[in-house]
Amino acid sequence: MCLVALAIDQDRRFPLVIAANRDEYFERPAARLAWWASETGTPEILGGRDLRDGGTWLGLTAAGRMALVTNIRRPGSVDPTAPSRGRIVPLWLRGDLSADRFWMQAALSGHNPFNLIAADFRRGECYWASSDVPSPRRLDRGLYGLSNAGLDTPWPKVERLKEQLAQALPHCTSAQALSARLFSALADRTQPDDAALPHTGVALEWERLLAPAFIRTPDQRYGTRCSTLIITERINKRLVTHVFERTFPAGGGLALLRQSTLRDWPPKYGEDSTATAESAPVSESEVTASAEPAKRTRVRSLLKPEGKRRRAATTL
Repeated sequence: MCLVALAIDQDRRFPLVIAANRDEYFERPAARLAWWASETGTPEILGGRDLRDGGTWLGLTAAGRMALVTNIRRPGSVDPTAPSRGRIVPLWLRGDLSADRFWMQAALSGHNPFNLIAADFRRGECYWASSDVPSPRRLDRGLYGLSNAGLDTPWPKVERLKEQLAQALPHCTSAQALSARLFSALADRTQPDDAALPHTGVALEWERLLAPAFIRTPDQRYGTRCSTLIITERINKRLVTHVFERTFPAGGGLALLRQSTLRDWPPKYGEDSTATAESAPVSESEVTASAEPAKRTRVRSLLKPEGKRRRAATTL
């Protein structure tokens, strides 16, 4: 991914929302949203797939793991022989290591500069890790933004997407309504003033081309390949997660929408149970979600509260 906004436990009805764009050269082959296994005998992953190197930019498993990766824009630090950063995501998804142990493995793998957001909802944990920092940072409930720099670096498109997500959450009464607003936000081609542009080591012309949320270069060779939404909706006491992917052809034209609905996902932390997500088909037709409002009852956070984490650490 190259632009991400993430809201965790910011809204009673929508406890988890991710809105993201993937920018890439159109000549690089990729598969659309589907269930697939990175290796024989490993858990299936729901997400798109890089057909050149076999990884993915964003994916999740029925067992409650989720991850996404972005590159860090630093032209002078790119090694063309380095392994694909997209391989980090399935490595996290098919494993069971804690974030700190996984990071020791990933940080020494020789990848070009990257960011990783990795969650294990069975443990009630979500982390941001970066090749620029020595250890993962645990994310608590909040609203976060990420592009091709560090977490919450205030690039104009990051700040704008975070703001649009924050404004949409309290005003939408269904996942379909929220998805419409977020897809519109991800399609934003607003060009900020030159004074607001980041300085990442590329030419000013490229900084301008890469500044909007939705990117398309004049030669049509590079741009936003897909927009992905993960929207978890609380309906009464049940969680229903909708995964939407809108893919865009190189020369313009109609975008293709794919969708999968996962019931009882994410799983509750502390419960060793598998969601029914593996049997959820990926559809190319829209499914209307229930607009039944969530009851005003006490609800459980997706992330384990600080007090419970400390008690668990004391017990170990």
